[in-house]
Amino acid sequence: MSKSQEQVPYRSKLKLLPNEPGVYKYFDKKGDIIYIGKAKNLKKRVSSYFNKNHHENRKTAVMVRKIYDLNFTVVPTELDALLLENSLIKEFQPRYNINLKDDKSFPLIKITKERFPKVFPIRNPVKDGSEYFGPYASVRMMKVLLELCKQLYPTRNCNLQLSEKNIEAGKFKVCLEYQIGNCRGPCEGLETEEEYMESIRHIKHILRGNLKEVRDHLKVQMEEAANNWEYEKAEGFKKRLDLLNAYQSKSTVVNPRISDVDVLNIFEFGNYAYVNYLRVSGGIIIQSKNMEIKKKMDEELNELIETAYAEIRNYNSDTAEVIVPVELELEGNFIVPKSGDKKKLLELSLKNATLYGREKVNQYEKLNPDLKVDRILSTMQEDLRLKEPPAHIECFDNSNIQGNQPVSACVVFKNAKPSKKDYRHFNIKTVEGPDDFASMYEALSRRYKRLIDENEPLPQLIVIDGGKGQLSSAVKALKDLGIYGQIAIIGIAKRLEEIYYPEDPLPLYIDKKSETLKIIQQLRDEAHRFGITHHRNRRSKASLHSVLTDIKGIGKETADELLRKLKSVKRIKEAEFETLAEIVGPAKASLIRDYFHDN
Repeated sequence: MSKSQEQVPYRSKLKLLPNEPGVYKYFDKKGDIIYIGKAKNLKKRVSSYFNKNHHENRKTAVMVRKIYDLNFTVVPTELDALLLENSLIKEFQPRYNINLKDDKSFPLIKITKERFPKVFPIRNPVKDGSEYFGPYASVRMMKVLLELCKQLYPTRNCNLQLSEKNIEAGKFKVCLEYQIGNCRGPCEGLETEEEYMESIRHIKHILRGNLKEVRDHLKVQMEEAANNWEYEKAEGFKKRLDLLNAYQSKSTVVNPRISDVDVLNIFEFGNYAYVNYLRVSGGIIIQSKNMEIKKKMDEELNELIETAYAEIRNYNSDTAEVIVPVELELEGNFIVPKSGDKKKLLELSLKNATLYGREKVNQYEKLNPDLKVDRILSTMQEDLRLKEPPAHIECFDNSNIQGNQPVSACVVFKNAKPSKKDYRHFNIKTVEGPDDFASMYEALSRRYKRLIDENEPLPQLIVIDGGKGQLSSAVKALKDLGIYGQIAIIGIAKRLEEIYYPEDPLPLYIDKKSETLKIIQQLRDEAHRFGITHHRNRRSKASLHSVLTDIKGIGKETADELLRKLKSVKRIKEAEFETLAEIVGPAKASLIRDYFHDN
């Protein structure tokens, strides 16, 4: 079996991908991560790998053939995705991230160990006592950081030996870099070593993501300059502070003061709980993991969170603060935020937990379709406040044109799917004129009297297409049959999709995206379609009969016989005399021929 035919796990997950920024991971059959990528739009980016017949890069084609499974994490911005991608690549070192980037190692930022250190990018570190920051998954990201550092704290890029003796001897002259503001001239003693190293210290803060120290330093300098009436100098510090704030607003998830925290949230579904864990440092997501917990009993939410937290502590750090959705009885600094940036982080974690949970549920339901049926019925039972899952549902809808030939349609769903062999329609016999309430009463009375007489099973739920009036008529029919209370019954109004219950004046509003409402809408639409189709057939047949019965001497039985044999009025009109005579006799054949000849 080829891979295109093979049922691989990633295929079912492609439909679940959101149109949002995030990071995705590809796994091979062994479960090893082979590639980590970032995307501005996860759905478009990930789908693009599998929508192409030919990849521009041979290594990409090889990698795609090895993809067996995938997972993803949603983040607020593309830059957050880039930072999380970098962190995950450092942790897992996937094979194809290196091979697909021109076989080069990831770039680093180097701060040399010398008097007046230099700051520059490098790919291959050397053990020479220098400090290295990174690696960076994106050269663009690294350049953004370098440019920020250069604008805030200009440093030299020359290779001069700036010893104290050489500077004092006046061996060097400032170059063009000084003239254009990229260096402050330490070679001529225009910047002291202490001032220079202060800049290096703040550059290290920036590269480590600790922007608070840098911001506070710039604020102090700006205020001092302003207090000394050095307004031009103060304006320079303000511009640098604005630049730093602009960078931070693009690279952080929330307030940068939220540092060194864990975030856990949970999505429960049936017998399973799906947990997402985020690690945040300096307002930036640096780690994300998901896990599945199978419930053994009816555990409370706090018990599930505690179980997940214990598992995370087995492989993770000792962060100062843990953000969770409910109060825990564990020792430690656990926070349940009600609003603000920490609440946003909790919501982001829930979003990832929900996406992961739906992905897993989709996998299980594909392997066992009965699970999907059970889930939908359980959801409907909960949403509609029923006593049991509605495995058998019947929906009624009336149809008439200006009060003529009223009909009522009954459609049947079993296990959340149409059971067309059980559909029924009712030609309303006891109602004259347009009376939906009376028509509904007659349809339900006839339907359930017959089921009772024939000892057939009754449905668990009846859906009435209409508001309180139609629902009241349906309830009266059930009461008169003595089965009211044995079957749950609701009405659905078209305008706002309100769900009405008997003896309850206030409607129920169900989430527009819920599967429960979708099933009810499908029932209603199917009942409407089935009823309209039957009504059109009745009108068409009545119209044909009226043309033939207008002929003096031709009655209903004769018209029926002609239509049964010749199928249409057109064919009757065009038929030979002998053909008509054979069906209805010579006398009536003459009447029909003369009528159509004269008209």
